[in-house]
Amino acid sequence: MEIVILAVVIALVAIGAISGLVVSSRRKKQLPPSAPPSTPTITAPPAEPHVGDEAETPRDESRRTIEEVGLPTAEEAVEAPAAVEDPVVAEPAAPEIEIPEPTAGRLVRLRARLARSQNSLGKGLLTLLSREHLDEDTWEEIEDTLLTADVGVAPTQELVERLRERVKVLGTRTPEQLRTLLREELLALVGTDLDRAVRTESGTDTPGVVMVVGVNGTGKTTTTGKLARVLVADGRSVVLGAADTFRAAAADQLQTWGERVGARTIRGPEGGDPASIAYDAVKEGIAEGADVVLIDTAGRLHTKTGLMDELGKVKRVVEKHGPLDEVLLVLDATTGQNGLVQARVFAEVVAITGIVLTKLDGTAKGGIVVAVQRELGVPVKLIGLGEGADDLAPFVPEAFVDALIGD
Repeated sequence: MEIVILAVVIALVAIGAISGLVVSSRRKKQLPPSAPPSTPTITAPPAEPHVGDEAETPRDESRRTIEEVGLPTAEEAVEAPAAVEDPVVAEPAAPEIEIPEPTAGRLVRLRARLARSQNSLGKGLLTLLSREHLDEDTWEEIEDTLLTADVGVAPTQELVERLRERVKVLGTRTPEQLRTLLREELLALVGTDLDRAVRTESGTDTPGVVMVVGVNGTGKTTTTGKLARVLVADGRSVVLGAADTFRAAAADQLQTWGERVGARTIRGPEGGDPASIAYDAVKEGIAEGADVVLIDTAGRLHTKTGLMDELGKVKRVVEKHGPLDEVLLVLDATTGQNGLVQARVFAEVVAITGIVLTKLDGTAKGGIVVAVQRELGVPVKLIGLGEGADDLAPFVPEAFVDALIGD
């Protein structure tokens, strides 16, 4: 029995020794040393000021007493405060209204400028007619001179035939006699008995309505603006209708012309309906009691059908208010005979009542006046003699022919 107990004790001691060795070996397998944990930095919040603490170190400075401070009087304190206008949001200054140059005798005053560029025609004819012997070659030269000046074939033949007859009857020819003869024949060719007044009176309670047509680039919108100046100079009140909605700058350009003489411009969105704007312009002209409404139209010539539809619609809606008193066709005098092709298209589309020739100061081809009147059967009523605002003048045949042949 004692032997059994002793064996158990020895077994327990052996098991304990083995367990200690295992534990001891595990403890020797330590992890690699790691960096010691950093100590966190604690930032204390700034101390809050307490009542009575000074914000900063007091400084010695002079102080004023209440008696030394200038306070408003009781009357000043109850006055209404004066408004101070903010220059940033202030309304822009209205453009200064210009006073256009009077139209009476305007072409006569501009005659010298016209003569400088036009009288090569007259001088050329006088030189040829002054030759001692007027043979066939000379008459051919006279004919070529007239054709070069864009007088046209039929009018040129008529003029040469009449000059031949009168020179033959005249016999001897002094320079003064030749000048008188040539002046009379040119006046007969231009026409002195045509009604060249721009019709701006409707004869009813509605304003006179003038529609301006022509190809873009001929000075159509500028001419409309200058015509407004002519009418204002004659004491008429004007409303402008910017119905050329397909050219981006047309409405802005027309409005600028109107603002310079105090004429209001009715306009719409770019690409809008021209007829609608024309209708509104006449409506506003009636409401304002204006004397004249000027309507600037689009000048596209892509297809004759499209142009006919557009101008025809403008004419129809305008006539809902009253009659259309004048349709002016603007032509560039420098295009010469080529401009007659444009003139024919517009004449087929709308009933033209008068012609405006622009840029007449920059060409020696004054014969276009004769040619375009013959082609359309309507008179030249206005001519543009330059870039100035007041360079649009009523057409006076006598002054024009005198400028052609010179003094």
